[in-house]
Amino acid sequence: MNERIKKPKRLGVSYAKWGYLFILPFFITYIVCTLTPQIMTIYNSFFENYRRGLSQVGPNFVGLENYVKLFTPDKTGSIDILKYFGNTMILWVLGAVPQIVVALLLAVFFTSYRLNLKGQQFFKTVIYMPNLIMASAFSMLFFTLFNIAGPVNQILKASGMIQESIDFLSLKVPVRLLISLMNFLMWFGNTTILLMAGIQGIDQNMFEAAEIDGANSLQVFFRVTLPLLSPILVYTVITAMIGGLQMFDVPQILTNGKGTPDRASMTMVMYLNNYLGGSKNYGMAGAVSVVLFVISSVLSLFVYNSLSRQYKDAPRKRDRV
Repeated sequence: MNERIKKPKRLGVSYAKWGYLFILPFFITYIVCTLTPQIMTIYNSFFENYRRGLSQVGPNFVGLENYVKLFTPDKTGSIDILKYFGNTMILWVLGAVPQIVVALLLAVFFTSYRLNLKGQQFFKTVIYMPNLIMASAFSMLFFTLFNIAGPVNQILKASGMIQESIDFLSLKVPVRLLISLMNFLMWFGNTTILLMAGIQGIDQNMFEAAEIDGANSLQVFFRVTLPLLSPILVYTVITAMIGGLQMFDVPQILTNGKGTPDRASMTMVMYLNNYLGGSKNYGMAGAVSVVLFVISSVLSLFVYNSLSRQYKDAPRKRDRV
């Protein structure tokens, strides 16, 4: 008999479709809330579209005219967007470099297996607390402390260090230092927590092996901790840089949106916000946004390639050996 023997069908459940279903809300949210506004911003940057009094001008297609206006020198010969980009980078460097250095030192200190510091949860909470304070509250606090009739001037006069009150908020260097200090205080706790998590993710056997080989603390830090922490450090620097390029709330409130003195504290996003104010110039605002996006992308790629080169080249060095 050549009857075919029917094999019983195996009953199985395919879970692949459920995976796609679970990640679908993320893609829908990204497309609706992020990708679509980005495309519309690029689209609007090629149009003349603003309000003049009670009348609406445009939208009229003008091509690259908005970008040409951004990089056209004014009567004094300066290009506003380049000046504000320089201000933003200065404020970011003054706040981010100390922030990363201090956060890295604190992270190493609190996670040191040699010190075995007690009460880490308490210190984590204390360090992170400034991050919970709103930027507006921080700005108002520093404005109250450092204005011409504030407590800082009163203390300096009472101690005999100065004879007349100093208007800190009308001087370029003090204003920049205050903005950088506020950004440092608000974000170094968050950076410390991230770096602590990265260090705690390193295999402790690496540290024990280094100690057995006779390495001191500095050698362990530069030869073990820092190379293995490079991926987290790259992420921290890039996110801090993007946040610095988007700096807005602290200088906006501290200088009342004017970037005083002499626009020395005017940032890129403050410049962007001026076009979204009374005139509602969506075309120029879109052009500034696109330029800011391009700058952020280029700098992020540069920082990523520069900082990640060390651990990317490590396998090649081992192969040569």
